[in-house]
Amino acid sequence: MSDPVHPLGPCSVAEFLSRYWQRRPLLIRGAFPGFDSPLSPEELAGLALEDGVASRLILERGKHPWELRHAPHEPGTFEALPESHWTLLVHEVDQWIPGVGRLLDGFRFLPNWRLDDVMVSYAAPHGSVGAHLDHYDVFLLQGRGRRRWSIEKTPRPAGEATVPGLDVRMLAEFDPDEEWVLEPGDMLYLPPRIPHHGVAVDACMTYSIGFRAPHQKELAAAFGADLTERADPGLRYADPDLKPGVAPGEIDASTLARIRATLERLDQDEEALAAWFGRFATEPKRERAEPEGEPEWSAERLRAAFGSSGFRLQRAAPGRFAHYRHGDGEVSLFVGGEAYRLSEESSAFAALLTGGAILDGTTLAGYLANEELLRWIARWIHHGFLFVEDGTAR
Repeated sequence: MSDPVHPLGPCSVAEFLSRYWQRRPLLIRGAFPGFDSPLSPEELAGLALEDGVASRLILERGKHPWELRHAPHEPGTFEALPESHWTLLVHEVDQWIPGVGRLLDGFRFLPNWRLDDVMVSYAAPHGSVGAHLDHYDVFLLQGRGRRRWSIEKTPRPAGEATVPGLDVRMLAEFDPDEEWVLEPGDMLYLPPRIPHHGVAVDACMTYSIGFRAPHQKELAAAFGADLTERADPGLRYADPDLKPGVAPGEIDASTLARIRATLERLDQDEEALAAWFGRFATEPKRERAEPEGEPEWSAERLRAAFGSSGFRLQRAAPGRFAHYRHGDGEVSLFVGGEAYRLSEESSAFAALLTGGAILDGTTLAGYLANEELLRWIARWIHHGFLFVEDGTAR
């Protein structure tokens, strides 16, 4: 039987993780039965014109083959497009449209920090971005219309050849093993580096739920910067045990041992690693403008609102929330790249906030007297990590 909480059809979470996750593709017919797209093509095009929204427009028959145009797009852009063979892709739509963000509730069996974003694409008939591969896991949910997907079942190695001279990265060779036409509510899971090609059968929308997989260079650069910030400038290399007889131009084993010992004095225990990774993993991937004006919500106003019927908050993006439990029972809560320390008495709040629970006066009843927590919530609303759900009391 399918689990109604998870959009995996007849496949259980345990089976999916053991047989398919990062291993092989999976087609799920009716993953979201009766799916009703939370936004229209016109709303998606309007969102693409907004300041701060990342989007791309790909025209197979543009000024040159496979022309790529990045935002910002000029008003009137979409009205001037041809009737076929183009695709609009809008990134991080889950952070702008609450109904799109709610799609992520079905994927909470995966770690928050792995969730990247929901990219929504609109394709005119025959629209495509070409045969390509991604370096991360992705669920491709058909939102409107129909799209034909062709895939190779075997992951490609790194460094695969692409067609030279194009704006987009398109595979030079593509030999599909499987092909399906997806209708609204159908979903295709693809592990990293699976070659795939989607073509719109008719005008259609696709929701791409992507999962981040930071590469080693990215991790090393970020962790190295954190170590540098925490390094003690007063701690210098020292060699009071220097012995005679070493050639002046030689870097010998004892020198390297002293260098290693100096570096190893940097704080690299598990708690230091968790403190860095929690901030790194929840930091928005695109720089966010500081919100203008004074915060709309105060601790006092939130307390009153939570006391009224129907008031509740929604997370703008689950991937911006995580927590780490310390050995002493305290918890570090990470929101949007910042860390907050919670006492053992308030530690359950972290699991509540970073989990899938509804954030309303009932679930938060035990914390409404905590002034500091309410101030944090007000700050997260102000910075766009939480928002008041439409239709609730204000």
